[in-house]
Amino acid sequence: MMAAAKGGSALALAACMVTAWAGGLDSLEAFVRTARSGRADFTQVVTAPGREGQPARSKTSSGTFEFSRPDRFRFVYRKPFEQSIVADGKTLWLHDADLNQVTARKQSQVLGSTPAALIASAPDLRALQAEFALADAPGRDGLDWVLATPRGKDSALQSVRVGLRGGELAALEILDSFGQRSVLTFSRFELNPLLSGQIFEFKAPAGADVIRQ
Repeated sequence: MMAAAKGGSALALAACMVTAWAGGLDSLEAFVRTARSGRADFTQVVTAPGREGQPARSKTSSGTFEFSRPDRFRFVYRKPFEQSIVADGKTLWLHDADLNQVTARKQSQVLGSTPAALIASAPDLRALQAEFALADAPGRDGLDWVLATPRGKDSALQSVRVGLRGGELAALEILDSFGQRSVLTFSRFELNPLLSGQIFEFKAPAGADVIRQ
């Protein structure tokens, strides 16, 4: 009887764990389906792996993020340095204000297996699954989590974890192929705000060095 009771408890615990972990993919699917646009503040902490016995080093930046599915988004870094990443539907623009340098790349060639595809550009979950292997991850910090692993062997990423709360984007944890970890946390998230198309237009500042790749 005792063994049976223990076995029953273990099964019940396992069932509870499965239930707790089952929300990640469902939450991501709901987010991709319902979030046609969004706006939020973000904080990003990038931690590089330590070298030759030295401790890992971290740097923090912050700014704003906006997107409009299926192919427009804008990250604006305001602190500690000004930098913008804008996707206008055809071109991905990267502007470094300090260097007054702009890099332009064809959007269709660079977004498929990036974190931006997960949160801002994919039209549906099926499109994401073509680029990423998606799996539920254990819930923590009050969030539902999805582990996304790029399918491409030449991807610059090892993995991306997406954290969602109540159908809203809350966090991204990005591990690149060099072992560098970037953690973005989002606050004041607005679901489906009315965004002007002009905010996703980019014009290189006067005198900027424009590099097209």
